[in-house]
Amino acid sequence: MLCHGFPIGPIDARRSAGTFPELVDRLTHEVGYAGLTFTFSGCGNSTGDFSLQGWMDDLRNAIDHLGRNVELSGVVLIGANTGGSIAICAAADDPRVIAAALLSPRADFDDWAEHPRRFLEHARDIGAVRTPGYPASMEDWSRAFRRFRPVVSARRFAPRPLLVLHGEDDESVPVSDARQLAQAHGEAELNVLAGAGHRLRHDPRAIAILSGWLDRVRPD
Repeated sequence: MLCHGFPIGPIDARRSAGTFPELVDRLTHEVGYAGLTFTFSGCGNSTGDFSLQGWMDDLRNAIDHLGRNVELSGVVLIGANTGGSIAICAAADDPRVIAAALLSPRADFDDWAEHPRRFLEHARDIGAVRTPGYPASMEDWSRAFRRFRPVVSARRFAPRPLLVLHGEDDESVPVSDARQLAQAHGEAELNVLAGAGHRLRHDPRAIAILSGWLDRVRPD
């Protein structure tokens, strides 16, 4: 299951994850998995508005949906950016998840928590929040930024396999975030790609590493 990240830069929420169906098709064809990708609330053609709690609920519902439609021997979560951070938080509490791969993940959401109103305005500007008067409670909406802790979740996810990929020249999330997550897990496979930026899904080296790792962690 492939999870996209929070929209950044010139790519607004309506165009989020536009290349993900092609990527999940490629990966599942190469390694023989059943694959699923989707757009979180407030992104793509999905209804609703962004909230971190809502995105966690979206992912859990997607795993449930997959389980109803495919005979599962295990779920592997692949998350890009914020999607990776959410993936490890969901995976820690879900025994169906047998492995996880995080591409350019953030170690926490503390910067969002420190300036929630500023972040809400940003979410409105890019189209991830569209409903007037949303959220009904600013306190409830922003509390999730402190509630979900990717580093703590990575520690709890161990010893299930974890792959962490990060670009050496990532302009959005420092490499130290990836190192924190890998260190917390204790046995993670960490790859820092020289010269790579934030969007690793466009880097052939990252996709080759990911494809090989998927083949290794596939259930017997």
